[in-house]
Amino acid sequence: MTSDSTARRRILTGVRPTGALHLGHYAGALENWLRLQREYECYFLIADYQVSDYADDLDRVRESVIEVALDWLAVGLDPNDSHYTIESMVPEHAELTTWLSWWVPLGMLQRNPTLKAEMADLEAGKSVPVAFFNYPMMQVANILMPKAHLVPVGDDQLPHIELTREVARRFNRMFERDVFPEPEALVGRVARLVGLDGDAKMSKSRNNAIFLKDDEATVTQKVRGMFTDPTRLRATDPGHVEGNPVFIYHDAFNPNVEEVNDLKERYLVGKVGDVEVKTKLAAALNTFLDPIRERRAYFEAHPSEVREALENGTARARATAQATMAEVRDAMRINYLDRLR
Repeated sequence: MTSDSTARRRILTGVRPTGALHLGHYAGALENWLRLQREYECYFLIADYQVSDYADDLDRVRESVIEVALDWLAVGLDPNDSHYTIESMVPEHAELTTWLSWWVPLGMLQRNPTLKAEMADLEAGKSVPVAFFNYPMMQVANILMPKAHLVPVGDDQLPHIELTREVARRFNRMFERDVFPEPEALVGRVARLVGLDGDAKMSKSRNNAIFLKDDEATVTQKVRGMFTDPTRLRATDPGHVEGNPVFIYHDAFNPNVEEVNDLKERYLVGKVGDVEVKTKLAAALNTFLDPIRERRAYFEAHPSEVREALENGTARARATAQATMAEVRDAMRINYLDRLR
C-alpha cells in the first residue's frame, strides 16, 4: 500500500461470485478498474452476500469466490495497491444494510428497474428469497461503507448508484452530519457487451459468453458460432454492421482499426463473408487474452498468493468498515453503553 493511499479518493466496485468472469466484465468494468487503480484507493468487492439466488448451489459460490480473485489477478489488478475484499468477511456490511433499511421505503426498491429485470430473469416458478429482494440495500451499504467517491459500473447498474446517492442524502440530512459522500457513477468504454447469441447482455446463465480463462480453441469455436446478420443469406449480400455482435466485438477488442474499417466497408457491400470476419475476430481476441491466460496460470500454481491478496484486502476493508460504523453509530446516537460511563 502506498503511503498516500489515505489521501486518495476512493472507489468501491465489485461482482457477484457466480462463476468466472467474461469479456463483458472486462469491457464494462475491469478496463476502467485497471485505469483507475493507481489514481484512487480501490476496494474490489466479491459480493457473496448477494448471491441468494444460488442458495441451492453453494459449491458454485465457494468456487466462484476464488475464480473471481484469479481473474482479477490475471487481468492485472494489483492487490498491493488495492483491496480485494470478501463481503461476508466484513460483517459490518450486513449491519449497515440493516440500519439503512430503516429509512428506505419499500416502493423505492420495487421501482428499481435493475431489480425488476433480474426478478424477471429468474426461472419460472422459482421462489424468491427475501435476501434477493433486499440486495439493492446491500449494494448501497457496500458503496457507502468505504465512503466511495466513484463507482465504475455497467449502464444496467446506474439505478443502484442513484439509490445510493438518495440514501446518503437522507442519512446526512436526518442526522445533520456529512457522514457519507454522494458517489458518482462511471460507465465503461463499452456500456454493455452483447452476448454471442445477440442477446442484450453477455451472461453466464445464458451460456453466451467468452470467459477470460477460455483457451484459444474454445474462443475460436465460440466465435465461429456467433450470431451475425440474420438478413444476410450469402457472403455476396450487403450486410448490416450496426448492432452486429461480431463487429461490436471487433470495435471493443481489435486494436487494428484499419483492419476493422476494411471489414466493415466490405461487409456493407457484400464483399466479405462471415468466415473471414469471424476468423480475424478470433485472432484478435486470442491475442488479447494470451497474457491474461498466462498470468492466470501462474496464480493457479501459486494459491498462497491468491489467499494473501484476499486476506490482506479483506483485513484492510474490515478496518475501514469498523471506522465507518463507529461514525454511523455516533451520528445515530446508538452507542448505548457510553451513557453508563
